[in-house]
Amino acid sequence: MKDKVEKVLDEIRPGLQADGGDVELVEVTEDGIVKVRLTGACAGCPMSTMTLKMAIEKKIKERIPEIKTVEQVF
Repeated sequence: MKDKVEKVLDEIRPGLQADGGDVELVEVTEDGIVKVRLTGACAGCPMSTMTLKMAIEKKIKERIPEIKTVEQVF
């Protein structure tokens, strides 16, 4: 499962990196929770919650239906 999530994140990364940010996969739990860390410009951006839910979580859940949610860790 972790490999599948990493592949989706690899598709999202170029957009984040274009704005000086990035996303790091921290953990995929057995109950379908993906934990990520936003880095670079994304870490302190006021729009990071929107990026997390509307871009990262949406794309992961579209590709991997067994994922329930994506959470940010600090």
